[in-house]
Amino acid sequence: MIKTGTPSLRISRRQLEPVILLLVLGGLFGYLGHTMGVTNMFNTLMKTAHELLLNTVLYLMGVTVLSGALGRLLLEFGVVGLLEKLLAPLMRPLFNLPGRASLAALMTFFSDNPAIISLARDERYSKGFTERELISLTNFGTAFGMGLVVITFMATLQDGPSGQVGGFFKPAMIGLAGAMVGGMVSTRLMQWFIRDEVSDDRSVVESDLPDDESEEGPQQPVWLRCLDSLLDGGKSGVELGLAIIPGVLIISTFVMMLTFSHPEGGYTGSAFEGVALLPELAGHVSGLFYLLFGFQSPELVAFPVTSLGAVGAAISMVPAFLKQGIVTGSDIAVFTAMGMCWSGFLSTHTAMLDTLGKRILTSKAILAHAVGGICAGIAARYLFLLITAL
Repeated sequence: MIKTGTPSLRISRRQLEPVILLLVLGGLFGYLGHTMGVTNMFNTLMKTAHELLLNTVLYLMGVTVLSGALGRLLLEFGVVGLLEKLLAPLMRPLFNLPGRASLAALMTFFSDNPAIISLARDERYSKGFTERELISLTNFGTAFGMGLVVITFMATLQDGPSGQVGGFFKPAMIGLAGAMVGGMVSTRLMQWFIRDEVSDDRSVVESDLPDDESEEGPQQPVWLRCLDSLLDGGKSGVELGLAIIPGVLIISTFVMMLTFSHPEGGYTGSAFEGVALLPELAGHVSGLFYLLFGFQSPELVAFPVTSLGAVGAAISMVPAFLKQGIVTGSDIAVFTAMGMCWSGFLSTHTAMLDTLGKRILTSKAILAHAVGGICAGIAARYLFLLITAL
């Protein structure tokens, strides 16, 4: 007997995705076009991306090239190894990690979050960790991602009120301390989240520090090693600078259009105009943001939100905030702390935990790091108040 009936009404996810995408894009561009005017919207969109490319991305690429060269030079001549040995005694009491974990922080600080993935794949490095410690290493290393780039950028900004270049060096250093607090919270919280799911048995007892390199002298002259390190590091800086272009142009452009407002005479289609939606939403809880981070302008909320996806895109908005006169030293400290701690960590956690075969723990890692980033901003804010009060 052949059964007859009505066709199934179940709709697959693949069939829903294009409909949802069209609704989201239609709602976004419809709102922007209705508020700004369609012509002004597209003019602002293109001109903002163009301004970011010329005035921000190229500057960031200069920063990444110089910091990349410096990082490779320090690595080649053993400075990173020396710092690792000096920092090793702090790892267990602060982060509950073995001493060699300090290398993960240094590698991500001088480069970017993906460096932690290559370390996790290295069996010679990972054998000194328990399984729980190794999994929490993704939270620890990510807290320092692109640290040298972020600190260099913030420290060399021109202080709006004084017009002095480098007027934000002290807030940037306070932000580094805040990022350390955030990393400590994120790492220990992740270890607590997975305490019942992952073993903490240390089957192989290893020295906290990696084996020393061969004492055999270098085969190349010192000047050639120095030159190669500078050029190779600069090349990696160029690659990093190119890698941040999509995030800056795409994410920052739309975030700016949702953050900034129109000039007094109305919309003109110029760069950096917008509908001020994010400040309006943040204004409803402005007291909370001021209490936690000291933000006196709701527009500043755009920085930590953007950092979740790409810190390069987030720091590109700071010069525009400075021109508006809405950024203080306290804000720079908070930006540095949250920018380092939240430097595009969503993709990093997914990639590393997938490498370790623990993709199921991704949501816990993201939650722990989200809390860590908030704690980093709070710590930077109140450390800044404490230090300036002394």
